[in-house]
Amino acid sequence: MISALNRLENGNLELTVNIPWSRIKTSYQQVLEKLAKEATLKGFRQGKAPVELVEKKIGKDKLYQETLKEILPQVYLEAIKEHQLKPIVNPQISVNSLAEGKDWQIKAITCELPKVELDNYQEAVRKALAAEKIWTPDQDKKPAPNESQKLDKIFKALLENVKLVLPEILVQDEVNRMLTRLIDQTARLGLTVEQYLASSGKTQEKLKEEYLQQAQETLKLELILSAIADKEKVEIADEEVEKMIEAIPEEETKKAFTNQEQKAYIKQLLRKRRVIDNLAKL
Repeated sequence: MISALNRLENGNLELTVNIPWSRIKTSYQQVLEKLAKEATLKGFRQGKAPVELVEKKIGKDKLYQETLKEILPQVYLEAIKEHQLKPIVNPQISVNSLAEGKDWQIKAITCELPKVELDNYQEAVRKALAAEKIWTPDQDKKPAPNESQKLDKIFKALLENVKLVLPEILVQDEVNRMLTRLIDQTARLGLTVEQYLASSGKTQEKLKEEYLQQAQETLKLELILSAIADKEKVEIADEEVEKMIEAIPEEETKKAFTNQEQKAYIKQLLRKRRVIDNLAKL
């Protein structure tokens, strides 16, 4: 197997993989033998029909598709290992060539965590919060900014001053998740997405545009806060996680947070909250 890696300007990673025909033939034979054991042909007991007859009944096109499904995960993982990549999304796979008797070629698009250039992020946040600390004659007439307004200033400062390239596939993945949630929510209300759009006065294009902007801001902010947590070595003790779980009043909800995956999720939430609290003190 031969693979090539191309780092695209939009942050995506493009892997082109050539699969030798000899390997395809071996995998094809294994798939055929497996299906032959499950096949039922007239005049033969299940699994007892000659492989040649099974191959003819199923058809080579179908068998090659099954071979591709069998071999794709293997070659993708091998290519990832070869180039020492750490993907954070499921790959988008496309087939470049699938000719009989020749090497096959596939393309996989994925991405890694983007590099976050924090630079003087603390100074940017200080400047954003400085205005509310400076006394002016009319200050007593204006209400002090609430926590939400303060957070908005912090987040805006980070988004405007911290540099990073969001991989296009990562943004697409987030937009698709948002659209899936919308479909689920409207279905629970007994509505279609089209009915929801009509009631809200939005077009599909406008909705996608809004979701795209939201996805970009959400992802960028999450990556920035995570990078700050790493830089400042922000750690959350297991005891803090357990304390938060114990504070949940509903027993059923509490039980749902006892597995390791949910505990890791809580730890990430607490870590992000710690970073935000530290930024608010600047």
